Amino acid sequence: MVSPTKSVLSFLFVFIIGFASGQSIDDQKLLQTIEYLSSDKLEGRKTLSEGNKEAQEFIREEFKSLDLSTHYAKYFQKFTFENRRERQKYEDATNVVAFIPGKDSRKIIVITAHYDHVGIGRKNSSGDSIYNGADDNASGTAALLAFAAYFKENQPKHPIIFAALDGEEMGLQGAKALLNDFPFPIEDILININMDMISRNENGELYASGTYYNPYLKPILENASKGSNPVLKFGHDEPNTGRDNWTQSSDHGPFFDQKIPHIYFGVEDHDDYHKPSDEFGNIDQAFYVNATNLILKCILALDAELPKE
Repeated sequence: MVSPTKSVLSFLFVFIIGFASGQSIDDQKLLQTIEYLSSDKLEGRKTLSEGNKEAQEFIREEFKSLDLSTHYAKYFQKFTFENRRERQKYEDATNVVAFIPGKDSRKIIVITAHYDHVGIGRKNSSGDSIYNGADDNASGTAALLAFAAYFKENQPKHPIIFAALDGEEMGLQGAKALLNDFPFPIEDILININMDMISRNENGELYASGTYYNPYLKPILENASKGSNPVLKFGHDEPNTGRDNWTQSSDHGPFFDQKIPHIYFGVEDHDDYHKPSDEFGNIDQAFYVNATNLILKCILALDAELPKE
């Protein structure tokens, strides 16, 4: 747990950085959102759990409050899958999906982040058994909601689908379901931008993985991120590098399988990865706010520079 004094100082530091950068996301709401999504109340957000359902409702209400459109019943895209590890069938897993039309293109940007995590497990040495998943992946989900609010007020050139995905921790199931029941022709997807673990890194580094397969994307991102804090790095996408290759490591994987270009924003693993200690008190608030603003800059650059047709 972060001490009250440290928490206040951290928030003030974040506020100063956000004010100086001139970015347009609501930094305070971003932090409030990740704190709620990673709270004990949601009990680790395992698919079909009560905490997972509360997260669904929270995301849906955020989309509704922005008056966003959707192609699914009440924003919910339901799907069923088999978890072979548990030998269990999961019925009515739920993606939460919203849509903002573009100004002058039919080619679609799909922004994804999974909101599920692994639930409740064994207690650690401190007696904590809730895997809150603050970095993995309340961080990406809160950023996705911040971007939905931004683009509601600043209409993009390309249409954007915002998909908060379920079942990632059980084999990227939400991404597979989204593509199996996509509301437009798959060929109309211009790029997938996926976020998974973006709230902390001791070296001040955020990775954009995926340019190895689509090198034309790299100059756009390099120009958008010049002088950025955190530093935007590239890599973790070359074949034949074993576990260092992130190409199938999160929800961008099924897009890659469909030959859809992707950029995956994420950080390298840390000591709290998939542990009860991955909680709000252990994220780096300043890093997270700056990383979210950096990703927004990259999305704006991609929207501006990628072709309309």
